Amino acid sequence: MASGNIFREVELPEQKPDSDGALFPAVLSPISNADFTSTAKLNGFEEAIKAHKPWLESLLQKRGAILFRGFPVNSTSDMNDVVEAFGFPEAFYVGGRASRTKILGRIYTTNEAPQDKTIPFHHEMAYVPDYPSKLFFFCQEAPRSGGETPIVLSHIIYDKMKEKHPDFVEKLEEHGLTYTKIMSDEDLPSSFTGSGWKSAYMTDDKNVAEERAAKLGTKLEWMGNSVKTITGPVPGIKFDKGSQRKTWFNSLANSYGGPANAEIYDDSRSIEFGNGEPLSDSAMKDCLRILEEECVAIPWKKGDVMLVNNLMVLHSRRPLIKPPRRILVSLCK
Repeated sequence: MASGNIFREVELPEQKPDSDGALFPAVLSPISNADFTSTAKLNGFEEAIKAHKPWLESLLQKRGAILFRGFPVNSTSDMNDVVEAFGFPEAFYVGGRASRTKILGRIYTTNEAPQDKTIPFHHEMAYVPDYPSKLFFFCQEAPRSGGETPIVLSHIIYDKMKEKHPDFVEKLEEHGLTYTKIMSDEDLPSSFTGSGWKSAYMTDDKNVAEERAAKLGTKLEWMGNSVKTITGPVPGIKFDKGSQRKTWFNSLANSYGGPANAEIYDDSRSIEFGNGEPLSDSAMKDCLRILEEECVAIPWKKGDVMLVNNLMVLHSRRPLIKPPRRILVSLCK
């Protein structure tokens, strides 16, 4: 297949207009589903990605996320080829808090916590300085019900929180956040932040773990075979140069365990302002509400590929109601 422009933008009922009126996320399908799938192989999609990469990157910067639907991406190997076609450098999950398994090449499992549990909104690895700038999600098996990956534009959350809780946002901008997490030496798959320190720092040597943690701005305090990690203060708000907007760049929603977020309470992790002050529960209650009100949750279809600008967009996971569900991920710089 020639590498001409095979992309057409389509609309889905779940999309929402952003502050500039453009639909979020962008959704791209082949010019002709029937012709594309019958006459072209995966390499046609790859060639089109390479040929139109500047346009695709510009669209990603403008819209925050792109859902590719209806393209011939069927296997883990196919997905790895798609990631390679974009040519973004790989981002490694050093210091990550979720349990993940490498599948093939640059493709990993998403968070391995039980799929009937919610994973709250977050920017991927917002608690370390070397976070990925782009995320690929691939639907290998589509849920029959539930299990969506909601996404939301981060600058909208910042704007609405600043309007509703200006003092809270001022403290967040001035002091940042400090994240604390107790990690065992083994992974705890029952938790969405269940990575053990050996997995998180990719070593079973405590000295090496300390060195790698220090590079990420994290202090380790050993407790036998477990460790208390203290990260921060780190910014809770960032200025995204690409969009020229401030973003809600943090993991507040999945780290806060106060009354507003009691269903995810886990005494192995905590979060506070960088000056040691506790977070306002009323502000967090509104934050969680705004995230849900403003998000877009498009049901997965087999073969979907979603490319997310991690600097602009937060993501989460809704509980799986009817299996199966297999969503894979690749992290990029």
